[in-house]
Amino acid sequence: MASTPLGDYLRSRRALVSPDDVKVPSHGVRRVPGLRREEVAMLAGMSVDYYVRLEQGRERHPSAQVLDALSDVFRLDDEARLHLYRIAGLAPASSRAILPERVDPQLLQLLELWPDTPALVLGRAYDVLAGNRLAYALFDGFRHGANLLVKVFLDPTARTFYPDWEQAAANTVAGFRLLHSDAPHDPRIRQVLRTVSEQSSDFTRLWARHDARGKRHESKRFHHPDVGEVTLRMEAFDVRSGPGQQLVVYHAVPGSPSAEALRLLGTLDATRAEEQKTT
Repeated sequence: MASTPLGDYLRSRRALVSPDDVKVPSHGVRRVPGLRREEVAMLAGMSVDYYVRLEQGRERHPSAQVLDALSDVFRLDDEARLHLYRIAGLAPASSRAILPERVDPQLLQLLELWPDTPALVLGRAYDVLAGNRLAYALFDGFRHGANLLVKVFLDPTARTFYPDWEQAAANTVAGFRLLHSDAPHDPRIRQVLRTVSEQSSDFTRLWARHDARGKRHESKRFHHPDVGEVTLRMEAFDVRSGPGQQLVVYHAVPGSPSAEALRLLGTLDATRAEEQKTT
């Protein structure tokens, strides 16, 4: 039976929910993790045959009521529910024209007004479209034209830069999955997906989990070659002037060692810039 994005996603979610999570009595030895198909069908109020047809791709047009019921069974958050609707064809993918991406000049000015706060603008395929000086100093090599997904999976320094690499990689893949479901035919998204899929088995492993969630408020650890370990809070915002773009801002707790490390990093970057002017 041919696989479909909807069937793949349902199987991946089913494997992540245990009987205890949904208060279903568990009897006998389970050959696979998570819920059985008949348990999902019972909890969602549908026939086992209908649910099996969804997973197998023989039923491709579920109703909104069916998707809502499955979302409840799998305990999907708003972003994962939106992803489910998109791959089921009930939420329209992006209809915006696929044009070269540019960053609003006023947003560029705003980035420069934050000399002590690393900030980046990511595009619809996680390309780095812009950043301020401290962001480029923190993310060594993240100049215009770099790509976050490529950096995480294909840059040999990534596992040192991200002490919690597995978590950072999983979050990056989940965010890219959400971008992909919004614009699955975008040439740049497909190009990045193909490049990383062909060169990273870790990416294909995480991609197969079908997690879908955007960047959110979280704490991230970095190990910078000049200033050592830095722990920063991350905030992400949708850019209304550039649909598909995200503004990602990092900040340290005031007075913390990480705040001092950021200050030192800014000083080192400014010193190097002055030295380059005089050479």
